[in-house]
Amino acid sequence: MSHRLPACPPALPLVCLFLAAASIASLRAAELPRPDFPAALTETVEMLRGFIRVDTVNPPGNETRGAVYLKAILDREGIASEILELEPGRGNLIARLKGNGKKQPLLLMGHLDVVGVERDKWTVEPFGGVVKDGYVYGRGALDDKGMASAFLQIFLQLHRLKVPLDRDVIFVAEAGEEGTTHVGIDFLVAKHWEKIACEFALNEGGRINEADGKVNYVAVSTTEKVPRPFLISAKGTSGHASRPRFDNPIVHLAAAIAKIGEWQAPMRLNDTTREFFQRMARISPPAEAELLTHLDTVEAQEKLRRHNGTFYAMTRTTLVPTIIKGGFRINVIPGDALAQVDVRALPDEDIGRLAAEMRKVINDPLIEVVAPEGGRPTATPSRHDTVMFGALERAQQRLFPGAITVPMMVVGATDSAQLRARGVQAYGIGNIYGEKELSGMHGNDERLSIRNFGRFIEFVWHAVTEVAAAH
Repeated sequence: MSHRLPACPPALPLVCLFLAAASIASLRAAELPRPDFPAALTETVEMLRGFIRVDTVNPPGNETRGAVYLKAILDREGIASEILELEPGRGNLIARLKGNGKKQPLLLMGHLDVVGVERDKWTVEPFGGVVKDGYVYGRGALDDKGMASAFLQIFLQLHRLKVPLDRDVIFVAEAGEEGTTHVGIDFLVAKHWEKIACEFALNEGGRINEADGKVNYVAVSTTEKVPRPFLISAKGTSGHASRPRFDNPIVHLAAAIAKIGEWQAPMRLNDTTREFFQRMARISPPAEAELLTHLDTVEAQEKLRRHNGTFYAMTRTTLVPTIIKGGFRINVIPGDALAQVDVRALPDEDIGRLAAEMRKVINDPLIEVVAPEGGRPTATPSRHDTVMFGALERAQQRLFPGAITVPMMVVGATDSAQLRARGVQAYGIGNIYGEKELSGMHGNDERLSIRNFGRFIEFVWHAVTEVAAAH
């Protein structure tokens, strides 16, 4: 069957190029086999429930348990895969569907490990994979076993439907994302890059935002802030608490932390955040749109600081004191005290200059500010003019008409940083959820809407096949 694209008036070349691209994407979608999405959702929910029951809490990790669980699914389908370990029990799973080699590979990546839980604060068994009221409950449902399960389902559908591919599609479930990346993405990049090298990658980090039952925007992360934990220490003279001392390290440290807690690093937008706020202003109520288009005002910054912590964190490097240690007896003045400050730096932040500014703000010779060494790499943001970003945008338009797609800077951290440092165009995506679901990520009663999970799987399918399938 031949397809004829609409004739193009010579005066409108750019419009016609856009229409041609949209027409080609539509034709491609029509020509591809289509999964049975309800059946795929049922299968993925069961995979996720079983996955949640596999204990991969980090620390200690034990990610090989999760890798073995997922590998068994691939084995049943006749798909070759391998588990790679830097340390015993800290496994990473890799599988590949071969394409014709016309284009560079696409990587689908999720992590195996999860954070711990406060069991007494959960209303269900956190490792039970409980289904209740249309949700799957359990640690990892959102971060990140749900994502890994969805990507695995896409991988299985490409295999079962024998979708011809212009590029290899690689599935990776990696270890150590929750704070021990040396056994996961760092290990794979340093020692097994040839197994995961790709042009594009899809990973966690984005979000499909739903409010009042309607999707209003799809956030695709193209860059992220960089964790840089600082230490602030105070030293003094230890002694009996009955004799107050001017150099009491507890007093000096408390004053220093109070200053850091109040200080704000300068506001600074980058290409991603500038585009994010511009696009968000288009779909916001007038008062909020006015705020988002005048972010450089003191009033706007204070409103964000008090009422929208995520947006506020996207505008600057943030410094949040999280741990204080000092003293061991009520009647003893300790000789030292230590605080940790969780610094989430903008990608281009000069850490040395930031440390100098912190010392200036504290202004206390008894306080030492220790800047971190190493950590996740910084990298150039992924572009939002690529075929991968465009495919995500068209999948949004297809499934969530009336919404918009926005590039976003993640205020946390993901393993996409290591991929971007190697030149990969990596994009963070995420399930459909509102603020209530978001609060469960790393929190209590983490849960995933089954209905929304199905729509997310379909969203990923359309984006992946547009970019990877041969037509």
